[in-house]
Amino acid sequence: MATFLYRIGRWAFRRRRLVGGLWLGALLLALAAAAMAPAGEEEDLSMPGTESQKAFDLLDERFPESNSQGAEARLVFRAPDGQRVTARENKAAVQDTLGSLDGGDQVASTTDPYESGAVSEDGTIAYSTITYTEGAVDLTESTKSALEDAANQARDAGLTVEIGGSALDAEEEPGGTTELIGVAVAAVVLVLALGSLVAAGLSLLTALLGVAIAFGLVSALAVPLGLTSTVAILALMLGLAVGIDYALFITSRFRDECAQGSEPEEAAGRAVGTAGSAVVFAGATVFIALVGLGVVGIPELTKMGMGGAGAVALAVLVALTLVPALFGLFGYGASPARAKPKVWGRILPRAHRKASSDRRSGGEGPHPVPTAAGRPGLSTRWARFVLRRPVAVLMIAGLGLGAVALPALSLELGLPGDESKSVETTQRRAYDLLSEGFGPGFNGPLTVVVDTSASSGDADTRSTTNQVVKTVRGVDGVASVGDPVLSRTKDTAILTAVPRTAPNSGETKDLVHAIRGAVSGVEADTGATILVTGTTAMNIDISEAMSDALIPYLTVVIGLAVLLLLVVFRSVLVPVKAALGFLLSVGAAFGVLVAVFQWGWAADLLGIEQTGPVMSLMPILIIGIVFGLAMDYEVFLLTRMREAHVHGASPGEAIVGGFRHSGRVVAAAAIIMISVFAGFVGMSSPTIQTMGVGLAAAVLFDAFVVRMAIVPAVLALLGHRAWWLPRILDRVLPNVDIEGEALTRRVPASATVPDTAVPPLPVGRHQG
Repeated sequence: MATFLYRIGRWAFRRRRLVGGLWLGALLLALAAAAMAPAGEEEDLSMPGTESQKAFDLLDERFPESNSQGAEARLVFRAPDGQRVTARENKAAVQDTLGSLDGGDQVASTTDPYESGAVSEDGTIAYSTITYTEGAVDLTESTKSALEDAANQARDAGLTVEIGGSALDAEEEPGGTTELIGVAVAAVVLVLALGSLVAAGLSLLTALLGVAIAFGLVSALAVPLGLTSTVAILALMLGLAVGIDYALFITSRFRDECAQGSEPEEAAGRAVGTAGSAVVFAGATVFIALVGLGVVGIPELTKMGMGGAGAVALAVLVALTLVPALFGLFGYGASPARAKPKVWGRILPRAHRKASSDRRSGGEGPHPVPTAAGRPGLSTRWARFVLRRPVAVLMIAGLGLGAVALPALSLELGLPGDESKSVETTQRRAYDLLSEGFGPGFNGPLTVVVDTSASSGDADTRSTTNQVVKTVRGVDGVASVGDPVLSRTKDTAILTAVPRTAPNSGETKDLVHAIRGAVSGVEADTGATILVTGTTAMNIDISEAMSDALIPYLTVVIGLAVLLLLVVFRSVLVPVKAALGFLLSVGAAFGVLVAVFQWGWAADLLGIEQTGPVMSLMPILIIGIVFGLAMDYEVFLLTRMREAHVHGASPGEAIVGGFRHSGRVVAAAAIIMISVFAGFVGMSSPTIQTMGVGLAAAVLFDAFVVRMAIVPAVLALLGHRAWWLPRILDRVLPNVDIEGEALTRRVPASATVPDTAVPPLPVGRHQG
């Protein structure tokens, strides 16, 4: 693979204008397609095969006129202080408001709170339910405007009015701009890591181009593939993070090769052949893990995985082709005279600039300085420190991550509703008013569907339904049960049960199971099919399905990690160590999510206004993403170690060599990724906030604790045993040559330089 990528790197360098033009054309086409495509629409989460989804499908069949998953709005009215909504003038204002909605476009029905009993016991709060013929994503702007105008009409009359329900869910909440801060931090880190504004700008430019293409494609395919804004943001987040990192790895290796005396074209080929091999492997692991999210069975999660995987694949292609092409565009011209470079002086290491000048003037390049003469870099000093105290470092790092992971034992999964939105939104204020006036469970009613199609006659349906009503009312935790509604064919009935507890509480989850258990006796007696559904029940079913899939998915990911690393490093213990370290970093990240989003630690600092269960999609999503990123750092750090070991270095020397060559770059890449992920915490979406915190924490723990501390400590304790591989595996495993050994064995003609070639710089001055 290294030889193939080496050729790609040199080809891209020579055909730089063609490669640059192709990528520019791809960018323009993606942006044009996104501009011409209709805007994407948000979709409700669904989980085929669950009881709640079966009930929704049945309702769509038996109640086609109502659209079971159609939009619904609640106008919540509150009387001025000291007054009641039942007072004559307030009642008239409410009825006039509702009258303005009757017969409106897409409005199916409105309820009168005074006739339906939707007035609180103290008479201060009332609500009306407005149902629509279309889903929330299909409501027109005029329909939404009519709803808001009606609310303003009641406000003008002196009432407090808020709008709840799903009718406004498709509207975007105000977003944050902190993601720009993450990009700014990444730019600063790139400059510090590469020591050059132009080199840093090159890495950032290529990453932004890849992200722009990915974002344009997601936007263009939003309608035909049903992609939501969350898919686009995930593609943006992942594409930006890995795109910068991959460009950084190749650029850093390119500068290193130039510092060793290679000409720019040869250095570009070697950089792509070595660091590019690791980029391909790392990108492939992220891609496979994200595509594997489709096995969970949740359409939205599958789309998120596919969108993120596409962004990562684009980042890999950009790094392998556009990055070396830009080396050529900003480097020497193609003329044989080799005109003096205009930009290389700001990209290449100072030693290479000096050597180039000496060669052009016929002078002699700098003489090598012994390694010992240079002061070791921070990475080298840290590696030597770990080698001296491996047990202490391993104990402190392992116990520290274990302590951070302890809160994960209390992990609760759920899906955010109006209660998780900002208090500045009308949905959240409506939620709070309804909880105050009617109890917390009123915001999460349960729908019980009674299907008696197997029986015959209205009497059987009514008798069975009455038995179900009596049974549900007898379940502890049910606040009230509404009157049943029969379908036109009289073979299906629906009734609404209101819990006493909030939608996301553990008690409500237990109540759903209790109702399902209680009505099973009625099913046995009557032969009817009884299903419990509703938004609350659907969220509970999805959360439980995600919990059930967590361990199998984690097992598959760990198995894949061990297999891939076994092939790459040709070692048994290195993959096992990497998998255990990955588990530690993921466990610690889950601990942070529980502490922040469930327990509220530092929630105010991060702008999180409501605590509760962790979003059910997050654990599996974080496992899939972090798995690839963890292997990313593992590969870049250990390839140099294995390369040194293969060439005869002792285990300790191999560890120090790996850190000297890759430690600083891996640390910079991790800081960039952390800053990009953390930048999305400022957005108002609970999904994006949870994703940002979880991914930033996972990368922090994996890069700086697992890879920088636990890995060298374990390798130091294992010694030569770390690289042991049974002979039978050595014979059957393919040799992927991720370290570029084939490039070391063959010396291309272009790499042959006269005796005046620049020797390697002192290690302490340009590495580590």
